Amino acid sequence: MTKPLKGIHRRALRGLAHNLRPVVQVGQKGVTEELLHSVRQALDRHELIKVQFLEPKEKEGKKRLSEHIAERTGAHWVGMVGHVAIFFRRHPDPSRRKIRLPDDA
Repeated sequence: MTKPLKGIHRRALRGLAHNLRPVVQVGQKGVTEELLHSVRQALDRHELIKVQFLEPKEKEGKKRLSEHIAERTGAHWVGMVGHVAIFFRRHPDPSRRKIRLPDDA
């Protein structure tokens, strides 16, 4: 993972994610290797994604799983709105990047 996101970056990414639909769902099985593979693929394709939590229902459980997903996929956990987490991972190839953050040169 690169340098941490600043508050201005998180705010901009949350705004961009507003109209996105969740591309991955976390269910009763929790965070499996298959789920992590799906998240990595989605991040490679889109850079900014939403992950919906069907389980667990409590905030701390979702937060813990979100941090785990971010760590295992090399993504930034941008934030959580209800049962949906937002993740961002910049594409390694600059020519394929779709999202420009504030302060990007």
